[in-house]
Amino acid sequence: MEIDNKYMTLAYRLYTIEDGEEDEEPVEVCNRRHPFEFITKLNMVLPAFEANVANLERGDEFDFIIPCKDAYGDFHENMMFDVDQSIFLVDGKLDFNYVYEGAVVPMQAEDGSRFNATIIEIKKDTITIDLNHPRAGQDLHFVGHVIDSRLATNGEIGEMLNAMSECEGCGGSCNEGCSGGCGGCGGCR
Repeated sequence: MEIDNKYMTLAYRLYTIEDGEEDEEPVEVCNRRHPFEFITKLNMVLPAFEANVANLERGDEFDFIIPCKDAYGDFHENMMFDVDQSIFLVDGKLDFNYVYEGAVVPMQAEDGSRFNATIIEIKKDTITIDLNHPRAGQDLHFVGHVIDSRLATNGEIGEMLNAMSECEGCGGSCNEGCSGGCGGCGGCR
């Protein structure tokens, strides 16, 4: 069987665009020292991201925008909830090292499915959480270059699939303690 998955190493700056206004500062930077690495055709990144870089070769530059509809979709107010503070208690109290406004926390539904939530506000008895993706409602502007682009080995593909299956909370497609290398960027699903 012929391998056609590519192992890609990228350096880029990610800017967000919301309501037609682009951020002046990047929301994420992947550089030569801390690049973004992924293997194509494993559903590791947004399809629109992969479509823009998969055919590039070492040294190629890129500059593209992924509209929010092809990234993380629109922001939905009905995805924000007040939940009882008790679900965040450890030994009877909140650990403010992990539970603070802006923190992304792993959660689990009654059916066992896992997802991430962003803490919006800590109130007296409740905590407001947001289940929208942190980049929901934003277009994503990637500017960067390809550090390396080559065929992936069967071993690399196997290792990546194993790492993805072991990752909890994000389904293996982000870098919140997983493989991937992006730390929640637009490149990850």
